[in-house]
Amino acid sequence: MPSERSYSHGTSTTPLLGETLGENLRGTVERFGDREALVVRSQGFRATYGELWQRVTATARGLLALGVKKGDRVGIWSPNRWEWVVLQFATARVGAILVNLNPAYKTAEIEYALRQSGVSVLVLAKAFRQSDYVAMLAEVRPRLPALRDAIVIDDDWDKLVGAGSFVTEQALAEREATLQFDDPINLQYTSGTTGFPKGATLTHHNILNNGYFVARACGYTERERVCIPVPFYHCFGMVMGNLACTTHGACMVVPGEAFDALAVLETVAAEKCTSLYGVPTMFIAELEHPRFDELRPTTLRTGIMAGSPCPVEVMKRVQSDMGMGEVTICYGMTETSPVSTQSGLDDPLDKRVGTVGRVHPHVEVKIVAPDTGDVVARGEPGELCTRGYSVMLGYWEDAEATRIAIDAAGWMHTGDLATMDAEGYVNIVGRIKDMIIRGGENVYPREIEEFLHTHPDIAEAQVIGVPSERYGEEVMAWVRPRPGTHLDAAALEGYCKGRIATYKVPRYWRIALEFPMTVTGKVQKFRMREIAVEELGLHRAAAVSTA
Repeated sequence: MPSERSYSHGTSTTPLLGETLGENLRGTVERFGDREALVVRSQGFRATYGELWQRVTATARGLLALGVKKGDRVGIWSPNRWEWVVLQFATARVGAILVNLNPAYKTAEIEYALRQSGVSVLVLAKAFRQSDYVAMLAEVRPRLPALRDAIVIDDDWDKLVGAGSFVTEQALAEREATLQFDDPINLQYTSGTTGFPKGATLTHHNILNNGYFVARACGYTERERVCIPVPFYHCFGMVMGNLACTTHGACMVVPGEAFDALAVLETVAAEKCTSLYGVPTMFIAELEHPRFDELRPTTLRTGIMAGSPCPVEVMKRVQSDMGMGEVTICYGMTETSPVSTQSGLDDPLDKRVGTVGRVHPHVEVKIVAPDTGDVVARGEPGELCTRGYSVMLGYWEDAEATRIAIDAAGWMHTGDLATMDAEGYVNIVGRIKDMIIRGGENVYPREIEEFLHTHPDIAEAQVIGVPSERYGEEVMAWVRPRPGTHLDAAALEGYCKGRIATYKVPRYWRIALEFPMTVTGKVQKFRMREIAVEELGLHRAAAVSTA
């Protein structure tokens, strides 16, 4: 019977939004102009929807003054700040493609992303944590011929906005009139098994609707105040956070530039937040903070936990100790804007922690046998595939990678192994793609392996994920030295620092003269993992995989 197959379609009487980001925000401003739209506590910033619209308009005119054309790539390299949110909508209103750049990027990564995407205008913070963005950009800029302008937020933002005074609102309106909701509007880099990051190209339609339906699943209204400590450069922040709020007239509440447990607790209390986002490690840090009892949330109702494994006990404490009785779990990937499945507000606890919910409205999911592509029976594991409005246009200027990811029938192959039960709940049971999820960050071993191979004394490198109670998974590298050389773990760690993002630097190292191999000469990563777990005394947390 067809109903016994692992296929589900999110039928809905609520239509998709056929609008651009700018059109949707304009409608929200008309309805809720006097309501608070954005609070960034670390900057002392507050704006109503009417005030946010004015800033977006001024910045959009500034981009036009810079000569930004429809389809141009405008990069944003910054932690969470109010300027990030304004630029998100300003680029959308002029038809530019916003290129999200990870604040953790080092020189090799930022150079690759800027060159591959062809960014012509880069908006960047002066610095973040130990990273001097201005100095890093100066180092790589000679190799970036497409980069025309670099705008340092701390120094040049007012000049950008001021330049817009020479562009009329009529000129902006004329540009907006040329835009369609299927135009590409956002480019997010997601590392791949080929070793190089790939730019998932997303449209107005992709991300606007995904944010809208995530918000509906959480029961949002204009009275919601959503605490967003997750990064804007990722879909979790800019789509599930920002667009979920703006489509409903809710308030975006940002504790600071990056996650800090105390700042989150203080923000929730001071701003009377009703919803809170985070990966499980964030919730754990909040629950375990010494001042938790003093700052115990009293206003929270809902929120989203996603991005990495969700331990049962953590979910129970989030519901009981933080008052988030209606917390939801989401699953997805950047290439699907991101959410494909989400648990319901009233789903039983076992479904919230043992599954990643059911299919989203207007989205299809199926589970297929990886070798044949045939849909498997309910309860049988296979590869999870997604189809619908949320699937990206493709990887930026990478037709071959796009063809591999999206098949001829429009299905996005996630690389995740999953099961679907009789009620349509999906459970992630493993990954075909050899990806590591460390505290919500997707880490692809091949990318780190290729970097390690640049070390003159490494003959071979293999990277695996090993269990971590704190981060879900940690990165481990097995390295084989070249004959006549000596490798040292501390020196290898030093070689990585400053060259690749900190979260990609292996936590564990094993110097080995040989690796576990099959009889045909293939490396057995599963054996490496088993050996590491036994020798390091690691324990795997009971969890489901979310994204």
